[in-house]
Amino acid sequence: MKQPSNEATLADQLLDATDCAKITLVLRRDYPGVDSPVAKALEVVGERWSLLIVRTVMHGNRRFGEMQENLGIARNVLSARLQRLVDEEILERRAYSENPPRYEYFLTQKGLDLWPALIALLHWGERYSPDPDGPRRLIVHKECGGKVSGRGICESCGQVLTARDAIQVPGPGAKVPADAAEATNG
Repeated sequence: MKQPSNEATLADQLLDATDCAKITLVLRRDYPGVDSPVAKALEVVGERWSLLIVRTVMHGNRRFGEMQENLGIARNVLSARLQRLVDEEILERRAYSENPPRYEYFLTQKGLDLWPALIALLHWGERYSPDPDGPRRLIVHKECGGKVSGRGICESCGQVLTARDAIQVPGPGAKVPADAAEATNG
């Protein structure tokens, strides 16, 4: 393999990044030399699937099988991400069956504190990658039913909300399973 010279461009170095050491360096989960709270947060929840797992648990899917079905994620990847989220104290694992051992995952306060970031990402995605039929799901205030803004504020009553104050409901773009549509039309 060609060794990059001191004058090699970053593009040249990346094109030559075919051996394992360089690929591992490119795919690191940490940001050495970057002194930033955003980088530190991404070290914890920036891996692919991590925030989607947190979102799924927030929506009440706490068991491994529910999460796997909901996300369509490989078992080994889900297992690794769950362990990382437990290790980082974002999720807490609680046994619900001893034989065979089975667990549910619950958000810790640290995990619940990710809610504003998830709400902001949801609204950002709806704005810049909208579904043509409208949002598939809406986040509403449990108390008054008002829509939750991208800043986590109820658009009806003006209350600043937390994860425990809101619930997800089907939006205008919600996909209705064929058997459910037949039941309502038949």
